[in-house]
Amino acid sequence: MSVYEWSIGTRYLRSTHRRGFVSFVAVMSVCGLMLGVATLIVVLSVMNGFERELRSRMLAVTAHATLSGLSGSLTDWQALQSQVRRQAHVQAAVPYVESQAMFANGTRMAGASVRGVLPEEERTATGLAQRVESGSLADLTPGGYGVILGSALAHELNVRRGDSVVLIAPEGTATPTGVVPRMRRFRVAGTFHSGMYEFDRGLALVHMADAARLFRLGSDITGLRLAFDEPLRAHTLVQQVAAALGGPGFYVSDWTEDHANFFRSIEITKSMMFMILLMLVAVAAFNIVATLVMIVKEKQTDIAILRTLGASPRSVLLTFAVQGVLIGLAGTVAGAALGTLLATNLETLVGALEHLLGTQFLDARVYYMSDLPAYVEVGDVLRVGAVAFLLCVLATIYPAWRAARTAPAEALRHE
Repeated sequence: MSVYEWSIGTRYLRSTHRRGFVSFVAVMSVCGLMLGVATLIVVLSVMNGFERELRSRMLAVTAHATLSGLSGSLTDWQALQSQVRRQAHVQAAVPYVESQAMFANGTRMAGASVRGVLPEEERTATGLAQRVESGSLADLTPGGYGVILGSALAHELNVRRGDSVVLIAPEGTATPTGVVPRMRRFRVAGTFHSGMYEFDRGLALVHMADAARLFRLGSDITGLRLAFDEPLRAHTLVQQVAAALGGPGFYVSDWTEDHANFFRSIEITKSMMFMILLMLVAVAAFNIVATLVMIVKEKQTDIAILRTLGASPRSVLLTFAVQGVLIGLAGTVAGAALGTLLATNLETLVGALEHLLGTQFLDARVYYMSDLPAYVEVGDVLRVGAVAFLLCVLATIYPAWRAARTAPAEALRHE
């Protein structure tokens, strides 16, 4: 490309003919492309932030993996625990007893998972010990029948620390009059708030000895909850641990399996949103076609003069291709900058908007969080920018080709 092709192409974009109509249309094309690119980056950043926040909150309150017996319980778990702790990458291995149960407080009833833990060991496995709002795990003592409820569960039962609730086990006791549910009154020793509604509404902690007695496990446990130094490799590491233990076999699961539907739905939604919003970018990009067609129509005489002076069809094509490329480049760069700026400050902007409107956009009971996190990934910005710019380049082909085919005599005949 020579200097005069670049000079003429940029000059046409700054045209003041017809009161600057061509320049105005070019600016509108840039603005449309900028908004399309920015919208796509913001939406992808929100999906990234949602996935990142969900993953970090899950890893903070749940075990990285669990190891349990094929029959549903583990015997001689102390020896097994010692073996597991000696395995590579294992930071903690704590026993637990878990089952579903019903809580009752007067006429209020709610189902939840009851997890029996050893308070002194639980602190090494998850972050729930640091998220107890009132009381502490140390308040759970064997035979004390204390319970620490999730904050949403305590709110639903309308109880607070010091109150009592009735725990109803799913297995009943056979009596001459029939099967009677096993019930036990527990004292609310505190509440915890994990920031994830799934746990705050559906989990209660009791001492492992009380849980084993209530669910009639004796000295057995449900399994071991493991913490690894590389949580993202939990799926592979827990299988390696189980294989190293040998024995009759174990049932293993990890946090990626337990919450696979969440992350799968996020990935599917992210892909669908990219394709849908890419249509907006495509519409904005192909507005360049209309802009360049109008420029070609207005500059018919100039094109004819250039051809008469010796300009080749290739030079004319490059002259108008420059305009489309510059519009696409300006819109893409401006959109990437605007999208990154909005995504970086999105949480603050949404918070201010919620305060202004007096509403809440995210319900924690549905989305597992009440704020709107956003995380800008450089790869997404580059991908969106590359696709948008490619669409703009494709949009310039037809108008530039049409300009190159202009016949000088035919164009000058009507002047």
